[in-house]
Amino acid sequence: MPSSPYYGYDVREWPNITRSLLAAQPLPGPALVRAVLDSWESIFESRLGSGFHIGREIRPSPQIMGFLLHALIPLELATAYPDWRAETSARDKDLVYIPDERFSIEIKTSSHPNQIFGNRSFGVEIPGRGKKAKDGYYLTVNFEKWSDIPDLMPEILLIRFGWLDHTDWVAQQAQTGQQSALPSVVDNNQLLTIYPDWSEELLF
Repeated sequence: MPSSPYYGYDVREWPNITRSLLAAQPLPGPALVRAVLDSWESIFESRLGSGFHIGREIRPSPQIMGFLLHALIPLELATAYPDWRAETSARDKDLVYIPDERFSIEIKTSSHPNQIFGNRSFGVEIPGRGKKAKDGYYLTVNFEKWSDIPDLMPEILLIRFGWLDHTDWVAQQAQTGQQSALPSVVDNNQLLTIYPDWSEELLF
């Protein structure tokens, strides 16, 4: 789409465009990494019911682990940075930059080792009134599934930060399919790794 920051540029230039977009972001990469890791750790420190722990007596499904992580990250960042807040309406991104919503961030989590997925609507709809925009900054987090080994806790595998347009998502062809995914050319060039392999080139 002409509105995309990547429109008209050769794919070899996309990583540099992504770095420029991240350099303009008010939130530095290390702050995002710390919020993700702190949120993940806090899930296992929490107690439920009569003192039950996640990871000991309770092993939630990957969907629930993703939900908890997705909910905690914006709250951690909003607590540390007053210019940011968690979403409060359907039109909000997951993490809203109060002074300028152009810098707001959508968060995606997945128990897949290195891929992320969106709802099927990401690949077939353009947001309308009352819906959040699907173009913009994305923070993506991949985490481990539960191991069969007792007391072995899952870990965060990959954290990436970048820019995605709604046209980047490819919906499943079947009408019954509920997911959309990213082509490898988008996945590899518009989302840059900020954990565990931090790049010194990402000066933001």
